[in-house]
Amino acid sequence: MKYKSQKIALVYFAVAMGLFAIQVLGGLLAGWIYVSPNTLSELLPFNIVRMLHTNSLVVWLLLGFFGAAYFLIPEESEREIHSEKLAYLQLLILVVGTLGVVVTYVFNLFEGHWLLGKEGREFIEQPKWVKAGIVVAALIFLYNISMTVLKGKKTAITNILLLGLWGLALLFLFSFYNPHNLALDKMYWWYIVHLWVEGTWELVMASILAYLMLKLTGVDREVVEKWLYVIVAAALFSGILGTGHHYYFIGTPGYWQWIGSIFSSLEVVPFFAMMAFAFVMVWKGRRDHPNKAALLWSLGCGTLAFFGAGVWGFLHTLHGVNYYTHGTQITAAHGHLAFYGAYVCLNLAIISYALPVLRNRDPYNQVLNMASFWMMTSGMVFMTFVLTFAGTVQTHMQRVLGEYFMDVQDSVELFYYMRFGAGLVVVLGAILFIYSMAVPRKEIIEAGSAETPAE
Repeated sequence: MKYKSQKIALVYFAVAMGLFAIQVLGGLLAGWIYVSPNTLSELLPFNIVRMLHTNSLVVWLLLGFFGAAYFLIPEESEREIHSEKLAYLQLLILVVGTLGVVVTYVFNLFEGHWLLGKEGREFIEQPKWVKAGIVVAALIFLYNISMTVLKGKKTAITNILLLGLWGLALLFLFSFYNPHNLALDKMYWWYIVHLWVEGTWELVMASILAYLMLKLTGVDREVVEKWLYVIVAAALFSGILGTGHHYYFIGTPGYWQWIGSIFSSLEVVPFFAMMAFAFVMVWKGRRDHPNKAALLWSLGCGTLAFFGAGVWGFLHTLHGVNYYTHGTQITAAHGHLAFYGAYVCLNLAIISYALPVLRNRDPYNQVLNMASFWMMTSGMVFMTFVLTFAGTVQTHMQRVLGEYFMDVQDSVELFYYMRFGAGLVVVLGAILFIYSMAVPRKEIIEAGSAETPAE
């Protein structure tokens, strides 16, 4: 660890891993409710379980991004973080807000209250007081890292990372605007949901992946930066107007069907470029880095993001296809693999790289770490195929033949059992990852104690 303030990232990663465990366990419970619908129906209804699953996903990914920023910006800027105290204050606000959200959701507190009660908008159901806290935390974070970068060395990686993080924070402000007109509400709602995951988050992803390639492969910075600018340009060019693929049938003008179809088809390009970038950097690289697990997660990130966000997104992005498939299990298949590939793998890659540096020891138990990669990835890929087949059957029976929704659900029940089995493998893989990162190998402990002189 070159800079003392990099240790801030350790706390962020620890909290993120705790929420990661909660998120996958919540997903497993939601998967079981699909099989056995009355499970915990009185104590913890499905809509609450789903909110906890999706909200904890978003929060732990954001905490991972923040931790990554606090880890890599000192190295890139060649100076300490502007204020460590502000970084810990930011984390405290986010943790308090997260706890408030969980308590509000689970016990259904303050129902209908404009300030304290949850809202009914998917992914941004948080009470207004929590949203205000998130904005304060975001402002603290942006001030802290912006001052660090402005006073230090500026690189393409820090510039793109700052652009992505500033965009992420500014777009969240739309969560406070909730118009009465439902079409207008959904139009602005997608400004957050789409322009996060297919806009600003892609910039964050590209910059962190570029940093990892720089460290793990030894390729010249100039080469990495050229790739980075091309990827970012493609992401913004396709992603901004690609928002139109959510505007097909929400009451917006018909021209969005063409704009959405054309530009969202181009969204495959930046994800293909990121996959190609990762493999070309490894191929060109001259460094035999000891951290093979971080390299595996990085390559997995590029590959699975291309298939999950790119290929599976393209499967139902054209408006003629989307007319039949939107809101089916095909959407769930795309969403699961896209989030896992692009952002879960990215965070686990930077954590796998950073933790040995932060804890000043050799790369942990890499065998267990890499085993967790193959467990989670195989489980998620199998789940994606299962949901794709379920969605295809659902689309034909429900949207084409016009059969009743619940009759169709009974027909695809076998797929839900398989989805639950795949989810169980993902959860075991996640637990294995956390164990491999938290518990050092026995031989590392013995080597460290042998080298430490007796006091």
